Amino acid sequence: MDLVERFLKYVSFDTQSDEEATGCPSTAKQMVFAEYLKEELERLGLQEISLDEHGYLFATLPANTDKPVPVIGFIAHMDTSPDYSGKDVKPRIVKQYDGGDLVLSAEDNIVTSVNQFPELLDHVGEDLIVTDGHTLLGADDKAGIAEIVQAIVYLQEHPEIKHGKIRIGFNPDEEIGMGAHLFDVERFGCDWAYTMDGGEVGELEFENFNAASAKVVFHGLNVHPGYAKDKMVNAQYIAAEFVREMPLEETPECTDGYEGFYHLTGMKGSVEHVVLNYIIRDHDRNKFEARKAFVQELVARFNEKYGKQVAEVEISDQYYNMREMVEPRMHIIEIAQKAMEASDVTCRIKAIRGGTDGAQLSFKGLPCPNIFAGGLNFHGRHEFVPVQSMQKAMMTIVRIAEFTASM
Repeated sequence: MDLVERFLKYVSFDTQSDEEATGCPSTAKQMVFAEYLKEELERLGLQEISLDEHGYLFATLPANTDKPVPVIGFIAHMDTSPDYSGKDVKPRIVKQYDGGDLVLSAEDNIVTSVNQFPELLDHVGEDLIVTDGHTLLGADDKAGIAEIVQAIVYLQEHPEIKHGKIRIGFNPDEEIGMGAHLFDVERFGCDWAYTMDGGEVGELEFENFNAASAKVVFHGLNVHPGYAKDKMVNAQYIAAEFVREMPLEETPECTDGYEGFYHLTGMKGSVEHVVLNYIIRDHDRNKFEARKAFVQELVARFNEKYGKQVAEVEISDQYYNMREMVEPRMHIIEIAQKAMEASDVTCRIKAIRGGTDGAQLSFKGLPCPNIFAGGLNFHGRHEFVPVQSMQKAMMTIVRIAEFTASM
């Protein structure tokens, strides 16, 4: 099985996670995929294979050198985003893409246009794996899984490439922010690792947002509207006023680069009770703390204005910027840069406007920057991945293993 065949097999599994669930994995179908991967790793002859009850799958490719070499790991997540259907994915390969619009479904007039997605033009002449327009593709992060497994196969087939012990880890529930929560770093047993969960070819990331969630609850008083004068308190109006008081220029659609934001992800309620769900993001730790404080201060102002406890907020930190954990060990980044160059890849170090399992793992004692897996337009029907980008990601893994052994 080659890299493309492997990837196409993987995306046939529906592995959406569920942010409303309380267990881990959040969906049983992720465990179905994990069992398949476990059997595949067994067929490849890997060692120390384990799959726990929470869906964390670990395995080892033993060293083929007697030289003392750091133990490194490669990690990818099995789930796909709950934002868009991952059921019955029907991928196809557009050979030697010609630079035009991609018709995903002529029948339903679903088109990935160059005008809307100009990044397509960076991949003219390449072979693009696309959807049929009715599901996401699942390159996030089944491309990463395929690249890791194929790199292991490549190393097995090329024993002249010397490497140390390599650990691989596949985990559930990254898309709902829970992928690293039950990841047993001690049992994984690595000096450092890389998540293969980035996007465009060449991306190397060791900075990410500091992240928190904020749940703002508004309490009203419902009275029959015919007799409501001076009695009714409509929580929906108060919540709408609160939204207007939040800085609208500091939202995802208005920010870029290192600019942080507040993002209203959900709103639900009635006259009596309204819940607003926000996520809070900033790369700078001090600005991050200031953003959380602003939300708390705004809630306090509303309570003061209305003279009663009409609002309350619960803020929970989710993850932090891994830079402070990776920066003291910059050789990890230098090895990845060198490996990309050897794989005919131009390395582009950038900050993640989001998070990754590697951020949480870094703070659990496993420095873990993020490397491109090659996919683009994640979490929707226009997702695609160039075959050539996947091949380069796979070879980057191989060269990291090789260069780590030659340190």
